Amino acid sequence: MMAQNFLLGRGERLTKDVIVRSGGGPKDAPYSFGEARRRLTPMISETVQKIENLPDDACPNDRAIISLTLNPEYIAKSYFPFELMRDVGMEVVGSRPARVKPEKRSRNRPPVETISTQLFARATRSALRSWENALPDWPATSGREKELPSIEEISAPIPSSKIKGVLPETGTFPLEIVLHAGELEGEMVLLDQFGDFLEARGIERNFGRRFYAKGLCFLELDAESERAEEIAVFSSVRALRKMPELRVLRPTIRSAGIPTAMPDLPDEPPISRETRVAIFDGGVPPGHPLTEWVTPYELPDMLPATQDLYEHGVAVTSAALFGHIDPKKPIPRPFAAIDHYRVLDEDPAQNLHELYEVLERIDGVLSGQHYDFINLSIGPCLPIEDDDVHAWTAVLDDRLSRTSTLAGIAVGNDGEGDALAGLNRVQVPADCVNALAVGACDTMDDDWQRASYSSVGPGRSPGIIKPDLVGFGGSVARPFVVVSHEMSPQLNTTGGTSFATPAVVRMASGVRAHFGGNLNDLAIRALLVHTAEGTDIDAKEVGWGRAAQDINSIVLCADDEVRIVYQGEISPAKYIRAAIPMPDEEISGMVNMKATVCYKSNTDPHHPGNYTQAGLELTFRPHDGKFSRDNQLHADTRSFFGTSQAGATEEELRRDAWKWENCLHGKIRMQGRSLSNPVFDIHYNSRLEGRNFSPDEKLRYALVVSVQAKAIADLYNQIVRRYAARLEPLRPVLEVPIRT
Repeated sequence: MMAQNFLLGRGERLTKDVIVRSGGGPKDAPYSFGEARRRLTPMISETVQKIENLPDDACPNDRAIISLTLNPEYIAKSYFPFELMRDVGMEVVGSRPARVKPEKRSRNRPPVETISTQLFARATRSALRSWENALPDWPATSGREKELPSIEEISAPIPSSKIKGVLPETGTFPLEIVLHAGELEGEMVLLDQFGDFLEARGIERNFGRRFYAKGLCFLELDAESERAEEIAVFSSVRALRKMPELRVLRPTIRSAGIPTAMPDLPDEPPISRETRVAIFDGGVPPGHPLTEWVTPYELPDMLPATQDLYEHGVAVTSAALFGHIDPKKPIPRPFAAIDHYRVLDEDPAQNLHELYEVLERIDGVLSGQHYDFINLSIGPCLPIEDDDVHAWTAVLDDRLSRTSTLAGIAVGNDGEGDALAGLNRVQVPADCVNALAVGACDTMDDDWQRASYSSVGPGRSPGIIKPDLVGFGGSVARPFVVVSHEMSPQLNTTGGTSFATPAVVRMASGVRAHFGGNLNDLAIRALLVHTAEGTDIDAKEVGWGRAAQDINSIVLCADDEVRIVYQGEISPAKYIRAAIPMPDEEISGMVNMKATVCYKSNTDPHHPGNYTQAGLELTFRPHDGKFSRDNQLHADTRSFFGTSQAGATEEELRRDAWKWENCLHGKIRMQGRSLSNPVFDIHYNSRLEGRNFSPDEKLRYALVVSVQAKAIADLYNQIVRRYAARLEPLRPVLEVPIRT
């Protein structure tokens, strides 16, 4: 058998701690302290007047929520106005991104509209009255002098501004209420206070299911839609909308049977019995031929499954087992067995509460079971929003941040929706930063495009590259082929992101099946992104590109190429230096380099603009002998990610938001003579609710680096020999041929 160049592991052995000085000079403020005080005095007076006019039971314990919009020059975590909040007696309970045109900018630059942060702060009305009275004569103490100019606007939230989307004019519907409340506060105090507020207005306390995620409570409430603005008067209400429905399971391409006999399914067990995969969908009928590799689970207190649910559930499961089936080729052996949980039991139009019921079922399973991979081809029929995080996203991201599970989530099939209204954007929960969001392309051939139905990005920032990847999902000209749900099945044609997603999850499970614990969840995610087929298509449509269609292209290297996987961890505020393997001699000609880094992060759903608590900043130093200044401690840097980020806008780069993205991918092309002991310096930034924070835990990360030099025909072998004591080719743990 011909020798195969497997990717190289143990790259973390090439890392070491390093000290890098950071930090800038003094801050140039757009306003002097006196200017800031004069500007804000009438704003706080107007705000106090508005909250004084609120009913007392809308501000239980005399506490109300106001908003403070930061000047755009003060949105970095180091400028958080902590001392100002403490002096006034305010507690920040959330924030959201907001566009603002400041009155002034520093250094006399002309004001421009840009993105900033709107803080939600809670304080007693008496404390705010005291601030109103004291502010005109506030002395310029060091903390106040630095922080007061960071506030651009102060206001009281308007009840109508809390209402999201369009509500029916009349009728009683399940409403989704988002409250500023953590679980302890909500269960002990606030829900009772909110219920008393409703009942005082003749609105029944019809609370349904609820989920808590950090500082938010997502609550079901049956109420008349025409009373929505009254409900939004309650100060702790952050948002209110009609409860979204689940996505319709109808495929974008009408299913049609292929006139064949029952397909010739494999007669072998899955390649790996250790790899654990779960699907949450419409179910698989007991005794169906796919149960040779699939265990169907029926959850308690559910209605019987319908044929439509089984049709979707079996099709998704077929895609996870076999990918797209080519009727002219044998159906491949599955990589892993699957647990299929039926979480759907009714037409969403008949059960308006199903959205929270389904989320409760999924979270219940994940709280008690560990899976290496999960697939979600279902979710709310709701495009993501930039200023708020939905319950599905908040709950799943929190769960995934604490596990080693790689989740594939379909972005939805509304890509042909109204772009101006944002109705074509990826759907919840594909905005999870700790999951892989998958869209669909229209063919498996080289001339692929985004399937027109596949929902598009950008995602929220952080998480702006959504979808992460696309996979073949079918088109009218070339549909996706699956096993049908009948007990004597045939092959059916279908299409949608519902099937592209499990096909990508299948490829991920195939990598794990062949390489076992040598590659963790982060490394597999990084490899999927790293080996995606690049394209000139806008990243808003296809993310980082089309996912690899066979495992060889993920785990094998060409002779003139080397691919290294680093799997390590880093402490907060620390720097590590990751060496990039090079041959002994200088490389002649051009060198292509690619790098991808992935990590998981705890999240703050009540602070969407500062959603991720962790950030990795990678600095590329290509040549250890080049220094542009005297007494320079470390070699010169060159941009590697930053400006090369797919979909990056000038505004995003100016905000330095990329350091908070938990999946970064970049590539460069440069002369070989420009490389000498190149390295990445990796710095771990951390924050909590948008302010400085240093957690106790280290952060797990995976970095994949590729180097290709056409001028060195045996580059792979040279690197293997030179780094034999540190790097190891990752060989399959199973003696089976690598195939799709």
